[in-house]
Formats: sequence, C-alpha cells, structure tokens
Amino acid sequence: MKTVIVYYSKHHGNTKKLIDAIAAADSTVSLIDVTDNPDADLSGYDRIGFASGIYFTSFAKQLLSYAEEHLPENKDVFFIYTHGAPKGGFLKDIREITKKKNCRELGKYHCLGFDTFGTFKLVGGIAKGHPDGKEITDAVKFFKNCNKKRDIVADKQIVCLNIPDNYSYMDDDLCELLESDVPEYL
Repeated sequence: MKTVIVYYSKHHGNTKKLIDAIAAADSTVSLIDVTDNPDADLSGYDRIGFASGIYFTSFAKQLLSYAEEHLPENKDVFFIYTHGAPKGGFLKDIREITKKKNCRELGKYHCLGFDTFGTFKLVGGIAKGHPDGKEITDAVKFFKNCNKKRDIVADKQIVCLNIPDNYSYMDDDLCELLESDVPEYL
C-alpha cells in the first residue's frame, strides 16, 4: 500500500518532527511539502495523510487549497497536527474537503506544539518543549495503527451521522443525541 503524507510545517517545524519520525520508521512513506511541490499528483497513493500546524484554528490555508484541488476521490485519509491552544475544532475545514471527495477517515493524531505566534510571542510562547519524545513516539504508533484500522474497516459500511465533533468522550448530551437520532447504529 502506497502512503504519502502531504504537509505544511513552517512556524517552528513542530509537525515536521512528527512526520519525519513516521518516515524514518517506515521507509515506504513519501512526504510532500505543499510549498515545494504545489502540483504533486496523489492519484498513485492508496492512503493520504494531511499534516499541519494549526493556524487560526485550522490547518494551513496552503494545505487546504492543495487538498481541495489535488485530493483524488475515494481515498483513505488520516490527519496529523500540532497546536499551541489546547482546544478547538481544528479539523473542520480539512474534514469538509475529504468528505466532499468521499474519502474514508482512518484517524487523527494531534499533540501540543511550541507556539510563539501573535501575543504568545510576548510571553515567550506556549507549549514549550513540544512535541516531546513521547509525543513523537505516539505519532509513529498512531501511524502504524492506521494500517490495522484500515484492515478492520475494509469492506464495512461507513455511516456519517452528521453529528459535530465537539463532545467529550461519553458526554451525556452526546449519548442522548445518539440514542434519540440514530438508535439503529448503536
């Protein structure tokens, strides 16, 4: 299975640290920097990762534009990102693009990343020392598990429930929503 990770990592190179570790652990993984290869063809890849730092609560605009234009339909995709702020709907825009292209999401990995953008610069930045060694190792584990997850969901029906991803694990409101709106899938 041919895998590529398309990335944008400019501010402190936080995201690049994660994907470099993945590529070192699996020599079959290709890396494409969207700023160096803005017209790279993805049609020959079975699995496509999108990796970015978070810029104003979203993946980098350069990466989103690239995905909109170059992502083939019906591919397996996964997401990797680093962020300074602890919470946010960071995947909304990239998920909209992959959903329009009928792609199957294999998972996401994220961790803190050193951030000195805007006012954070005044205090010397936030999330200093991140990603750390454990977070980098966890990114590699996530990637290896994507292989297993793909095998588990192969030939299974995937159903989009159209429920926003803004609930915590086993949130009471989410459980009630699932029980009332989609009981046939529980």
